[in-house]
Amino acid sequence: MAVRVLARIDAVLTGKAVAYTRPDSRSAIAKQPVAGAVAIGAEGLQGDEQGDRRVHGGPDKAVHHYAREHYVAWRGEIGAHPLLGAPGAFGENISSTGVTEADLCLGDRLRLGSAVVELAQGRQPCWKLSDRFGIADMARRVQDSGRSGWYYRVLEPGTVQAGDDLVLLERPHPQWPLPRLAELLYRRTLDRAELLAALELPLVPSWRTLFQRRLEQDRTEAWDNRLSGPSVP
Repeated sequence: MAVRVLARIDAVLTGKAVAYTRPDSRSAIAKQPVAGAVAIGAEGLQGDEQGDRRVHGGPDKAVHHYAREHYVAWRGEIGAHPLLGAPGAFGENISSTGVTEADLCLGDRLRLGSAVVELAQGRQPCWKLSDRFGIADMARRVQDSGRSGWYYRVLEPGTVQAGDDLVLLERPHPQWPLPRLAELLYRRTLDRAELLAALELPLVPSWRTLFQRRLEQDRTEAWDNRLSGPSVP
C-alpha cells in the first residue's frame, strides 16, 4: 500500500502523577502541551507519567492519541465545558486533526514524527475521566460514543512535536477498523464468530484473555469497577 499522511499533530502533551480525587488515588491525566521535540521510547513520551501502572502505561499503552475533531461533538453533548477549550481534556499525549478511530485499524504501523509506532489497542475509559469532567457518567459516555482514543506501542524510538505528520506506513489488518473492535468489546460482546476472528489478531494480552474468557464462560465481564471506580466516603 502507498504511504500516506493521515493527520497533522496539533499538540504533544505530558503530565506528572499527583494525588487525585479519591482516597489513595493518583493520576497524570491533567497533561499539558510541551514545546519543541519530545523523545518517544518504549515506555512513551519523555517526562510523561502514569498514576496507576497496573492499568495505565507500559509498552502496549505507551502513547495515547485522541482526535481533536471529537471536541466539537462533546461540546454539542455536554456544552462549553472549560476542559474542551484546549487539547488534553481526555488525558491524551497526542492531539491531532485529520484522523479518527474510523480511519484506523488494529496493528496499523505509522510514523509519528520520527518514531515508528503500532496501533496496539483502543482506549477503555475509566472513572478518572468522570472525575476530571465532574460528570458522573462521563467514562460511560466516552465508551458508548466510540470517541475513546487509542494507544500505540513504539517500534522505533524517535521524537515528535506539534506540526509533525502522522503517516500510515503499513496496514496488515484492514478488515479490523477500531469501530469493529469497539462493537465487539461493548455491544456484540458474545458474538462467537467475531470473538474467534478477533483471536486471530495480534491482541494485547488483556484483550486476548478477555475474549477467550467470554468464549469459555458465555458471559460478559462486569465493567462497574472500571467505569465507576472506588466509592467515595
